[in-house]
Amino acid sequence: MKTAGVQSLPPVSEMMRSAGLEPKKQFGQNFLFDLNLTGRIARSVPNIENVTVVEVGPGPGGLTRALLLAGAKQVIAIEKDKTTRSILDKIVDASDGRLTVIYDDALKVDLSKLGVKEYAICSNLPYNVGTELLTRWLVRVANGDTISSMTLMFQREVAQRITACCGDVQYGRLAVLASLVADAKILFNVPNTAFVPKPKVQSAVVSVIPNKEKIRKIKDINKIEKITAKLFGQRRKMIRSIMPDVDWTKYGLSGTERAENLKPEVFANLALDLV
Repeated sequence: MKTAGVQSLPPVSEMMRSAGLEPKKQFGQNFLFDLNLTGRIARSVPNIENVTVVEVGPGPGGLTRALLLAGAKQVIAIEKDKTTRSILDKIVDASDGRLTVIYDDALKVDLSKLGVKEYAICSNLPYNVGTELLTRWLVRVANGDTISSMTLMFQREVAQRITACCGDVQYGRLAVLASLVADAKILFNVPNTAFVPKPKVQSAVVSVIPNKEKIRKIKDINKIEKITAKLFGQRRKMIRSIMPDVDWTKYGLSGTERAENLKPEVFANLALDLV
């Protein structure tokens, strides 16, 4: 395992000060400098030594370094903010060829064109785009993309929404999509004191492992995404009020249910006929 070069780098906080950099609010940046924490996140990536890891929003590279030190076969980091380039270049130089940085908007990057057959995703996701990225990745997984695992940090509230069950207060679109294509669970909580700057909210690391058996049962994930958006978009209304022309009895429903009462499998069945 080639890690000596990365280990010799100065602390991330010191490299930030030397470069005169501060986290940018417009990019939703909250950086992790705690080596124990970044190491714990990196070690949570299944089979890390044999997989390419895609990281979104590396910032000054705290988690990036942890992924390399944990033995990642290859790391591809996607960073929108080019002001961190001077720091990331030093990590690239120390990575023994295992780190590539793409300076672009993650929402615009087509992961299928990275030239990697299978990859894992590990990221302290920027708060302002995290849920949108996860939704896109779940759709990609359902459509056959070979993402082996996703180890992601979110606001704790979002983490609870991803792992919620039918009937839970947090149950919504994210939980439905995640449940239909993967096995999701919260690995551990992260206090806001671990970040610079300190956010107002607490965070949590979530593991999302694509499940091939579940994926085989999905007919059209894009239709499921649309029906969940429609019904959860007015989650306080009864479903017959949202879609009055539907004979809900065909699906074993009365129409008086609300979106939060429908199990993920029900959404999958509804999507086939109603979208």
